[in-house]
Amino acid sequence: MKELALSLLAGIIVGVVFKFMKLPLPAPPVLAGVLGIVGVYLGGLAGDWIMNYFK
Repeated sequence: MKELALSLLAGIIVGVVFKFMKLPLPAPPVLAGVLGIVGVYLGGLAGDWIMNYFK
């Protein structure tokens, strides 16, 4: 849980710093970005499952 809180805090700090510097946020569009991240995570889990299945 601590890791999640620190990740969220780091993201908020980066977002605030980028806004103060008037730079575009270093993130993809909201829904597409979130789905992409979830897809990469699920793909990694599936890859682990497949590799363990064939061992």
